[in-house]
Amino acid sequence: MDVGNTEFDHAGIATREADELETLFGDLLGAPVAHRERFDGMDVIFLDLGNGYLELLEPHEGGTIDRYLERHGPGIHHLAFATGDIAAALDTARELGIDLVDEEPRPGAWGHEVAFLHPGSTGGVLVEFAEHG
Repeated sequence: MDVGNTEFDHAGIATREADELETLFGDLLGAPVAHRERFDGMDVIFLDLGNGYLELLEPHEGGTIDRYLERHGPGIHHLAFATGDIAAALDTARELGIDLVDEEPRPGAWGHEVAFLHPGSTGGVLVEFAEHG
């Protein structure tokens, strides 16, 4: 099944200090802020690397990132891949026997449609498909 041009989009980083990481990676990598918003109880900051983004995720109202930080501490939370057809990407994952976190795409940060694949089926990595709006 053709899922379109699937390519690396971003690495999501769970943190309790998004502003500090914004400064650190901005200075270290020359990565300016491309987008910032409060979404789903989190501050979300996308830093532009030129060929993808770092997505900094700081929880404010509990939720999945807060629980992740309690269990695992700060660090890489997920890897995201942009696709031109998220429904086809999910169909391909199903055909491959991959367990889905999201059976259907849902709204994500920055106006993207997103869906996650279960890390138990992807080598321990939480994988996100993102279709840009």
